Amino acid sequence: MAVERTSPVAAPLWSGRVLEWGMVVAIVLVLMGAFDRHVRGVQSQGELAAVKSTLGALRTALVLDFLQQTVSTARPHVVAQQRNPFRLLEAVPANFAGEFGALHMETVAPGSWVFDPDCSCIGYLPMYHQGLEGPAPTPAAWFKVGGAPGPLQITAMETYVWQGQVLK
Repeated sequence: MAVERTSPVAAPLWSGRVLEWGMVVAIVLVLMGAFDRHVRGVQSQGELAAVKSTLGALRTALVLDFLQQTVSTARPHVVAQQRNPFRLLEAVPANFAGEFGALHMETVAPGSWVFDPDCSCIGYLPMYHQGLEGPAPTPAAWFKVGGAPGPLQITAMETYVWQGQVLK
């Protein structure tokens, strides 16, 4: 008995197996794109929470400094307008870049805070600036440190909207 050998038949280029794997790859790419978009939204929300927390800590430090100056008679009253509010914190945030003017913001790393002694204001350059909407062409958010007699206030210099929330 002789066994017949058949010659191998070439499979067509678009066989069912190739089409199945192509669909799997397409579905994985779509899921990765959706996941990446969701991750960016979550990262932007986390950055917004950190910005609000830092602003709250600075406001609290200004109020506590004012109360301490009011109660203390041995310590002379210092003009607080010229003081860097970050220096009032117990620990300066790791993302505080130092004292820079608005013109030097391009040298600051994204995700950093700065203090501008010329205008007595603080600025923040977001890491994910896609979530920050403001009237100025610069992606940084600026806040004025000042106010009437009493504790100094931190107020936004422009109207900034971050993921639908007004940043105050």
